Amino acid sequence: MRLLEVLILFSSLSFLAYGIAYFTNPKMKSEFVRFGLSKFGTLTAILEIVGALGLLIGLLYDSILLLSSGGLALLMFLGVIVRIKIKDGVKASSPALFYFGLNLYIFIETLKIF
Repeated sequence: MRLLEVLILFSSLSFLAYGIAYFTNPKMKSEFVRFGLSKFGTLTAILEIVGALGLLIGLLYDSILLLSSGGLALLMFLGVIVRIKIKDGVKASSPALFYFGLNLYIFIETLKIF
């Protein structure tokens, strides 16, 4: 298995877990309240799940991989912006930054295929 495939699997499983956790763990919902984005929690969780499934399907279809990784990178970029806006520290912001970078890398590597 190539490195890119491992990273895709890692990212997709992570986003599946985060998306599902929103619906099963009250702490995840309370974070969106803390962010001042309670109206967007469900949408964000659904986008995470759809993006994760898109990454998996993207292992077979490059165009789906490009859309999914780009969408998740954008979602995490916005997550970093929110963390900065609410003045979260580096430790609290690092997961969003990490997943932004990871999905941006997947996106760029997939662009090279086209």
